[in-house]
Amino acid sequence: MRIVFLDSSTMNPATHTGIPADINFDALRSLGDCTFYDRSPTKELVIERAQGAEIVLGNKSILDEDTLKHLPALRYIGVTATGYNVVDLQAAATLGITVTNVPAYSTPSVAQAVFALLLEMTNTTSHYAQRVQNGAWTQSRDFCLIERPSIELSGLTMGILGLGNIGLAVARIAQAFGMKIIANVRTERPMPQGIEACSLDEIFQRSDVLSLHCPLTATTKDLVNKTTLSLMKPTAFLINTSRGPLIDEQALADTLNAGHIAGAALDVLSVEPPTSSNPLFTAKNCLITPHIAWASRASRQRLFDTVVENIQAFLDGKPINTVRA
Repeated sequence: MRIVFLDSSTMNPATHTGIPADINFDALRSLGDCTFYDRSPTKELVIERAQGAEIVLGNKSILDEDTLKHLPALRYIGVTATGYNVVDLQAAATLGITVTNVPAYSTPSVAQAVFALLLEMTNTTSHYAQRVQNGAWTQSRDFCLIERPSIELSGLTMGILGLGNIGLAVARIAQAFGMKIIANVRTERPMPQGIEACSLDEIFQRSDVLSLHCPLTATTKDLVNKTTLSLMKPTAFLINTSRGPLIDEQALADTLNAGHIAGAALDVLSVEPPTSSNPLFTAKNCLITPHIAWASRASRQRLFDTVVENIQAFLDGKPINTVRA
């Protein structure tokens, strides 16, 4: 069984930095004749490298209809992520190719990252740490150095837009901080205890902290826009660890620069890697991290373990975590 991993650096991102890889691929090697590529950025490379492979693994490599038609031996695609928009599912089904993904592997890490971002905005820890390093505390006339307001989370309202695995995990952590939880979901259903359902307009209006956890669809693209941002409190914070295109970035930059909300913290942008002209890079009170919320070692190990389980289940004739058009 020939297995080709088209962009293995997405699972072991340290490899291209010179840092030793921290995920051992031996369990995958035990399933077949494996070939690993750090990345396969072009269609031509994907076709060339996947030629003759029965199993292809990929994260960002595009497997569209034309590409799949050039791979007659292919029987299985393992997407090493939760999102699977890189694969033409209809074409795969027509060609008899099984497609799987890895759901929920990053839930604890992303939920943790939400609060790392939020606490940085409310406590400005990095600012104070740098000020101490610069000697400002040693020059203080008082026992403490207060330069920025600290905001207590207890009693604030956390709005969660999308209440899947990650949204629920964020809600549980927010409750531990003493926050009130409101949520907006696509389909009406009973809410877990302590979570109040609300309309889309209401979640923008009432949230002191609004955290995005919905998938990217035609309906949710630019969901955060000039109109919805105008509904938010001037003291509110926006957090996005979901998908960059959920936000109209120019509208958010304009809102931040005008001081109409207190701040935004983003782990994702509409184009990744971003261009230097992205308006959020120069926006006021905007904290941006480079799509790392998912990438803890524990998260990537769960990802890898499930990838191996998915392939083994397929080889046993009982595929799991399959996705269809």
